Amino acid sequence: MPTSAIRASLCLACAAALLIAPTSSFAAKRERATPRAAVPQDLRKDGDAETRLIHVYRLIGEGEGSKALAMAEKLVADYPQFQLGQLVYGDLLALRVRPVRMLGDLPDADQHDATALDALRLESAMRLKALRERPPAGNVPSQFARLAPSSRHAIAVDASRSRLYLFENSSAGMKLIADYYISVGKSGIEKAVEGDMRTPLGVYYITGSLDPRTLKAFYGVGALPINYPNPLDTRQGKTGGGIWLHGTPSEQFSRPPLATDGCVVVANPDLRRILQTVEPRSTPVVIAERLQWVPPQASAASAQAFEAAFNNWRSAKAAGDLVRTINYYAPDFNSYGKTLADWSIVVQQDMVRNAHRPLQSKDLTFLHWQSGNVNAMVVTFGEVADGAATGPVRRQYWLLLQGQWKIIFEGTIG
Repeated sequence: MPTSAIRASLCLACAAALLIAPTSSFAAKRERATPRAAVPQDLRKDGDAETRLIHVYRLIGEGEGSKALAMAEKLVADYPQFQLGQLVYGDLLALRVRPVRMLGDLPDADQHDATALDALRLESAMRLKALRERPPAGNVPSQFARLAPSSRHAIAVDASRSRLYLFENSSAGMKLIADYYISVGKSGIEKAVEGDMRTPLGVYYITGSLDPRTLKAFYGVGALPINYPNPLDTRQGKTGGGIWLHGTPSEQFSRPPLATDGCVVVANPDLRRILQTVEPRSTPVVIAERLQWVPPQASAASAQAFEAAFNNWRSAKAAGDLVRTINYYAPDFNSYGKTLADWSIVVQQDMVRNAHRPLQSKDLTFLHWQSGNVNAMVVTFGEVADGAATGPVRRQYWLLLQGQWKIIFEGTIG
């Protein structure tokens, strides 16, 4: 078929947007990708399948039908469970004998096939959307106001782009090191009650890493639970649990954008990279409807007003001033069932124990969450008295109430 006919007939849902901005270094990197020989499943590199699929799209957009077909054939040979790759490969084969008007052009498809095709078309569109709409170089999600050195990595999920972003945190600041296509809840986002098939929105922490040998095959190569519902969720009456970041069964490379019971799901090669990278308990996870990307200094500046309140609380506690210290706690404060009256006793005991020993806050992390009329800060820090080598690791949830920052939860996590 002539090149012009290929361009005209293969109207994939993504084809009009294949040429991602050439000024993007990320796009350039993907454009240079070349197909590999078949590799064992446990050696497949994270992001490889998507990189090669995008290269196929590019070749289609450039009218290189034969090259696109050859690359698609190698792609599905290496990743036979990659349904979207199989669909594009099938379209390229069909193009040899008839026009192809759209991605998955099966005119005699039944309703079940049509639903599955719609899901694959949406997956294709979301992958391309995330690759076209790259975050500005050097910017970070606004929620990462301040990360301690102990948080060596961080994760941010953008539901509007079906994308997970993996960051490395070092003395040079936060750096985006990888990003992956993901699936979220069947009913979308903003989980409220158990069983609603929605993925929660908020700032969380990975609480552990589950051994795949103890899991059903459904979860793929492993799972990383997060601490939903966190104290802010509980205060808002949200219920449910068991929200994990996990993989896919071996017979399924990826899932449609809206396909889980509320978890965040990535392809197994991608999850394997994440499992090898992040550390439970110290890795924050932001899940947002749409991430706001800002320069790091802007993210830090947004926390300055809060930091003044935090420092004042810390000074009052270090001075042994119980009345002034308790003034920074909300009237409905709750810590694992302890009311403010109960917690006042705990705070007083801390003051007596550390009398005349100034307290230092080490490894401060501020995670900022703002949604609707909720303006919250999640603070994690080590509290170490002068002369002591170590101290408890504390986590606080602060909420802006009537113009004043108040603590709604405080607990020891290590």
